[in-house]
Amino acid sequence: MISLEEVLDDVNHSREKRNYFANLILDNPELLPELLTICARVDDQISCKASWGLEFLCKNNLDAILPYLDEIMVFIPEVHQHPAVRPMAKIYEYLIIAYYQKKSPSVKKHLTLVHREKITETCFDWLITDQKVAAKAYSMTSLYLLGTEFDWVHPELKITLENNYSAGSAAYKARSRMVLKKLK
Repeated sequence: MISLEEVLDDVNHSREKRNYFANLILDNPELLPELLTICARVDDQISCKASWGLEFLCKNNLDAILPYLDEIMVFIPEVHQHPAVRPMAKIYEYLIIAYYQKKSPSVKKHLTLVHREKITETCFDWLITDQKVAAKAYSMTSLYLLGTEFDWVHPELKITLENNYSAGSAAYKARSRMVLKKLK
């Protein structure tokens, strides 16, 4: 039997390879704990590839990770390699959209107040640290929605976006303008 790490060695950033890997996990859910363990090895380059696969899995079946949210909330804030931060920010965005906009019963049941607070903290960290624009954009969306529950988030998000606007890339500025418009 081929190991998950051996499969990951063959995964690259192509949609086809990531999709193949996500389907492997979807078809073999018993592999998910091992995948999460690899994702949690935040200093190891293979964690980036594992993160891509985890993001694709979540896009196709977000419910698959719900039993593992406690574990996920421990390692995601520790993720620091740019190729892994982006998919983790996207996973948070999937969870937050499912919770607040789609009102998914399974996500509402599993995503606790403590989880939502941890996501809020991590998204603000990504917004104010040196991250690629995609992670910041996903964080803005998550924080905007979290701010519908936590009163303090919208004022802090507004200040953060306004303070960082002039130094942001064109993509950062575009997403900032969109979020700031909603905050008015």
